[in-house]
This record gives sequence, C-alpha cells and structure tokens, in this order.
Amino acid sequence: MQKLPIRSWWAALAVTAGLLGSIVPFGSPAQAQPAPVVPLRLHIAGSLAGVNLYKRHEEPFWATELARLSGGRYTAEIVPFDRAGIRGQDMLSLIQLGTVPFGTMLLNLSSPKDIELSAPDLAGLNPDMPSLRRTVAAFRPYLQQLLRERYGIELLAVYAYPAQELFCAKPFANLDALKGRRIRTSAAPLSDWVQALGAQPVATPFAEIVPAMRSGNIDCAITGTMSGNTIGLHEVTVQMHTMAVSWGLSIFAANGAAWAQLPAELRALLQRELPRLERDIWDEAQRETEEGIACNIGAPACRTGKPGRMIELKPTPADEQRRREIFTSTVLPRWLQRCGPPCAEAWNRTLAPVTGFEAKQGR
Repeated sequence: MQKLPIRSWWAALAVTAGLLGSIVPFGSPAQAQPAPVVPLRLHIAGSLAGVNLYKRHEEPFWATELARLSGGRYTAEIVPFDRAGIRGQDMLSLIQLGTVPFGTMLLNLSSPKDIELSAPDLAGLNPDMPSLRRTVAAFRPYLQQLLRERYGIELLAVYAYPAQELFCAKPFANLDALKGRRIRTSAAPLSDWVQALGAQPVATPFAEIVPAMRSGNIDCAITGTMSGNTIGLHEVTVQMHTMAVSWGLSIFAANGAAWAQLPAELRALLQRELPRLERDIWDEAQRETEEGIACNIGAPACRTGKPGRMIELKPTPADEQRRREIFTSTVLPRWLQRCGPPCAEAWNRTLAPVTGFEAKQGR
C-alpha cells in the first residue's frame, strides 16, 4: 500500500469533521434537478500499517464490506494512522476534537497522558488469552463511560493484538535469569516489569528491534510472536519465553458529535457489524499468537510465517509465581502512583474481582 500524502489526508479529515462530523456530502444543492443518490463516504484512521489486524480485518471491512452490507449506500476510505502522519499519542485528542471523526487508538500509546486507559493491559496482568478476555469484559463498561463522559468519545470496538512475548539472543533458564540483560520495551508498565526482574529496559521502536539486536544494543525484546517473525527476529535470537507479558489492546472510537450525526440506519448497521469485526480480530490474535510461536521454533503448524529454529521456554510454576509477585509489588503500585486515587477505586470496582489483585490506597 502506498503512503498517502499527509497533507491530502489531513485535508480530507478537515472537510469531513467540519461538515457533518464524518460524512462527506456529494452533489450540489443548487442543482435544479434532483441529483442522483451518491453514497455517503466516511474517513477512517485505522490501526498500524503492515499488521494483520489492519490488513486482514480493518481495511477489508471499511473498504469493501461496508458498501456490500449497506447495499452501496455507505462507503469508507481507511488509512493506517501511522501512514496518515498521525502520532499514536495524539489520537485520543484528535478524536475528542473531531479532527479524526473515527479512529483506532492504541491504549498504551495514549497512557502517558491518560493513564487509566492502560489498566486492562498492564504488563504481567494477562498471561494468556482467557485472562485477557475476562479483564477486558470487566473493564469495558467503565472504559465506555469514561470515554463518553470525559472526552465525548463513543467506544465502538475493542481490538487485541497477538501476545507480546520475550525473545532473547542467549538462552536463559527462567525469568529471574534475565537479571542484568538489556530488554526492548515500548511502554512504561513494560519497563516497570523489566526493572523488577533486575534487567534494564531499552525503549526501542518496532522497526529498529532487529538492528538493535544485531548491534548488541539490546539482549532481548518484548514484541508480538508473529510480528517478531515477520521482521526476522527469529534469525537473531535463540530462545523465546511463551508467557504473554502484554497484548497491545486498541480501541475503535468515534467523536461523539460525529457519531450522533450519522444516519440512524448507518449507526444501527455499525452497532450490528462492528462486534463481528471485533470477534474476528480477537480470534485472529489467538491464532497468530500460536502460529507465531510455531513459526519461530520451526513447528509444522507454521503456515504463513518463516520457519525458525528457536527454543521455546514454557512458563513454569515458579515463573507464574514471579509474574504475580512483580505485578503486585511493582507494576500495579507504580501505575497507581502515576494514575492517582481515583484509579485505585476504579480498579477495585472493575478489575480486582476478576484478577485477584487489589489496588492498595495510598501506594
């Protein structure tokens, strides 16, 4: 997919936001004769370019399925936000302002300013997909209310990326054996988790992981099982630990005013079909997590990736215990320090009952 000119994309969004929130009207009202009915067109800022969430699900839904499902009455143009000149850290503000009427937002990228949003995907909270599903289901009503009341944003879907796991250039026996290693991270809670192991977090963009590993700037990396395979991480590392450290949750949301101005028929269609898109993305995250592991270790289940020869280190009961200790002693307390007392109350009301981790006031 070719990168669109940033200026053109922003101009389109500005027209979209300024006229009807998210609808671009066609035809001229000054015409004497009734103009032919032309489809209403939406502008969508999608997820990261190049990932299967976007290529296999988001892009086909908006570029093709919407027109089919609506009998041609509604169409959409979608561009990955990182190819539209939009920083992930700015997406929440842009949706709130209506500059981006519809957009996919990575929760961890928004968390430096809006720390509550990172709660359901804190490092070490969800070691597997069933845990993640329970956590998101418990937090979702609060997230929906928070976005609507604080930001005027309508939550339309929650998406999951495949599991983010550890790749290392040298073998290790367990999590504690990572002490002293330099480990690539991408968010503050991940850095907290790495520091609690006695390791050194190194903030590294995704595209720079393999060069950093080759140069010795990092010893290990936390990233997606299949995305790591896609960039050739299995060629410069020898072992992976298959406990999920995090998942990279994202949400698809709309500016509240833009959403309200959509035709009722279109709102109903999206409320019916977006849950199906969400289910497909979650199922893909589970499959891709498993296939990513299979590809990296060269197992027969690898069908779409590149077979590697990595060693799979499965989590032991001692690793599970260590995960819980790190979360309760470091990750959750530091998140509470950054987030404040209201976050402790929200955590205990929504997530403590399903995770077993209580947020202690005053930490």
